[in-house]
Amino acid sequence: MRGVYGYVRVSSKEQNEERQLIALQEMSVPEKNIFVDKQSGKDFKRPMYRRMLRKIKRDDLLYVKSIDRLGRNYAEILEQWRILTKERGIDIVVLDMPLLDTRRGKDLMGTFLSDIVLQVLSFVSENERTNIRQRQAEGIAAAKARGIKFGRPSLPLPDNFYEIHREWRMKKISLKEAAKACDMPVGTFYGKARKFENID
Repeated sequence: MRGVYGYVRVSSKEQNEERQLIALQEMSVPEKNIFVDKQSGKDFKRPMYRRMLRKIKRDDLLYVKSIDRLGRNYAEILEQWRILTKERGIDIVVLDMPLLDTRRGKDLMGTFLSDIVLQVLSFVSENERTNIRQRQAEGIAAAKARGIKFGRPSLPLPDNFYEIHREWRMKKISLKEAAKACDMPVGTFYGKARKFENID
C-alpha cells in the first residue's frame, strides 16, 4: 500500500502553517506523515524536508499546497522535482495547481505539459522572492531617507563624557581609560567621540 505524505513550509517561526495543514488533512494525509519546516525556501537544506526524504519510498504520494512551499529557488525546485519523480519514483500533487499531478498523464504529452507548468511556476516563485528582497531594500532606503532610524535607539551620553573626551583629546588618558571611565566598550566610545566632533 502506497504511503501518503505532506510537506509544509513557512518562511519563519512567526508565520502560520495552519492553511497548509488544513489542505493536507482534507486529502487524508496521516498526521505522522506531515513534515513542517519553518525556514526560507532559498535551498533544500531543511531538517524536516531531509527527514521526509529518508522516509518516503518509491510509489509513495507527496502532497504540497503550492509550488512555492516546496521552494523558492528555480533551479533547485526543478532538480528536486526530477529527483523525487524520476529517480525516486514518487508521485507529487501540487494542490493549488491541478496540472502538477504526476499521477495523471504519465504519457509523453502529460509529462511535457507538467514539465512546462513546473518550469513556469518555479520561475515565478523565484522571481517573487527576488522582488520581495528588492522591495524590502527599497523600503529600508526610503525610510532611511525620511530619517527613520533602524536598530536599538542610542543610549544617552554619560554625564562625564565631555570631560573625559577632553582629557583623552589632550592625551591625559588613553582611549582604553577614557572608554572605561564612561563605562563603554572602546569602539563605542571612539564612535561617540567621532560623532561628537562631527568627523565623518
